[in-house]
Amino acid sequence: MELLQGSLIQPHDDEYESTRKVYNGMIDKYPSLIAKCKDVADVLHCVNFGREHNLTVAVRSGGHNAGGLGIVDDGLVIDLVEMNGIRVNPDRETVRVEGGCLLQDVDHATQPFGKAVPTGILSTTGISGLTLGGGLGHLSRAYGLAIDSLLEADVVLADGSLITVSETQHSDLFWAIRGGGGNFGIVVSFLFKLHDAGMVQGGPMLWHLEETEEMMRFYQDFILKAPKHIYCYFAFLTVPPVDLFPEALHLKKMCGLVWCNVGNKADSEAALQKFRDFKKPALDYVDSMPYASLQQLFDGLYPTGLQWYWKADFIKELSGEAIQENIQFAKKLPSVHSTVHFYPINGACHDKNNADTAWAYRHANWSQVIVGVDPDPANKDKISSWAKSYWEAIHPHSAGGAYVNFMMEEGQDRVKASYGDNYSRLSQIKTKYDPKNFFHVNQNIKPT
Repeated sequence: MELLQGSLIQPHDDEYESTRKVYNGMIDKYPSLIAKCKDVADVLHCVNFGREHNLTVAVRSGGHNAGGLGIVDDGLVIDLVEMNGIRVNPDRETVRVEGGCLLQDVDHATQPFGKAVPTGILSTTGISGLTLGGGLGHLSRAYGLAIDSLLEADVVLADGSLITVSETQHSDLFWAIRGGGGNFGIVVSFLFKLHDAGMVQGGPMLWHLEETEEMMRFYQDFILKAPKHIYCYFAFLTVPPVDLFPEALHLKKMCGLVWCNVGNKADSEAALQKFRDFKKPALDYVDSMPYASLQQLFDGLYPTGLQWYWKADFIKELSGEAIQENIQFAKKLPSVHSTVHFYPINGACHDKNNADTAWAYRHANWSQVIVGVDPDPANKDKISSWAKSYWEAIHPHSAGGAYVNFMMEEGQDRVKASYGDNYSRLSQIKTKYDPKNFFHVNQNIKPT
């Protein structure tokens, strides 16, 4: 690795302990080498070195991956964190983003133009993992998934070559990386279409937990019919004891909505008022704010290093029975940080069909995620068992698969279920571009 421009970190180095840590404190792995790449040439050198020395390779961007798939025991971590260049082209309304960027980097660059890329809900997330898994968040109903705004990408393949993929170049691989995760190579650069998202109406509304059934039914009817530029996800949470929230609500288990409405303010106000009129919120912090500020609103509540256990499913319908099951487990939220979100993926997400990209659940209406979260490793089993039990109870009401970015390491059957009818085509493309499964530290799509 003598040609590496970036730093190479090994177990005996002072910074090794801090560098090997990822967002999920439950993940505790010890790689042999961590290469902090400075540029594309560094990535090429690392891929060639890993292949020639038969090393297991993990690729890390933001390090947020639920299952800790950006780190690996004994192998080589190709860390893109220092590859964070961004170039906005206001005339073409595009932005080119290097693979190590975080969402906050992208938002910082695009916000002065009143624009955004549809991404996630925490600004500390890495753009690469989020996009390659599909990319859902505050702007999904208005503009679709992150992959729906992807125009092209530069990809380093397992053989050490660099190619550009788009609708007209290596279109099969372009189809595959839009939802197929990091199975096919390392994306070192993305080109996205930008969308209007300067000021938005955003923030939380909360109701008492005993009002959940009424609110969930009302929410389901509302969001399935709402205009695309209206967005809110449903959540179960425990109000954290911080100054942001009224002391009278501290540590109360509640249900709520987090809003992000773009476009016409009158339409947004009308949508908000429907909920205020139906049942007065116990907390109403929805206001006009820059989109980038909404993206950062909850970052402080979820710093790096908390213990996380994730379970997830796609949902078509919130039946009466499903609502009751959810309420029972919401009453048992095991810690202040533990939460459940139902992200709507209708609206513009439904403008494409399941076969148009690798992301195979365009027919679903929500992506549900259940996260047991706690700062204390001693509570690892408590938060994990709650999340697993919750998922086992509600999975029969699901569409079958889950958003791969919300999955732990759950086995091959679960991966196949999450790609559905697209799995066979993905496997064929994997065989073409990575026949030896060099990139396998992921939600793995196996070559045929």
